[in-house]
Amino acid sequence: MNIANIIEIKAFAPARYFAVSLTFYTDLGFKVRSNASGIAYLSCDGCSFLLQEFYEQAHAQCFQMHILVKDVEAWYAKVCEAKLVEKYQVRLTPIKTQPYFMRDFALSDPSGGCWVIGENIPGGLHV
Repeated sequence: MNIANIIEIKAFAPARYFAVSLTFYTDLGFKVRSNASGIAYLSCDGCSFLLQEFYEQAHAQCFQMHILVKDVEAWYAKVCEAKLVEKYQVRLTPIKTQPYFMRDFALSDPSGGCWVIGENIPGGLHV
């Protein structure tokens, strides 16, 4: 087996209320590519994940994803303009410059998972 043949790696995000979570992610900018049997395939700009109709509180509260973007300010504005905090009662932190050479913010999803959205800043090792 040649591991260079890997095409994609996707995480399964838990959803307490599947339909609500699906709407949240489409409001965030993801497109639903498929949706069947409690699993939806969502993507945005060539990146994707699977939303799963599965919820266990301890798992959902420990679930984290990181999205590396070119413009963190634009993403933050998008979250604010979509009124995700008001509409879904989720948490949103301000953009912060991190010691690991990123500017990022955290956004919780309706199930309690955490999405950290950030951009690289000069001075760090970027792979």
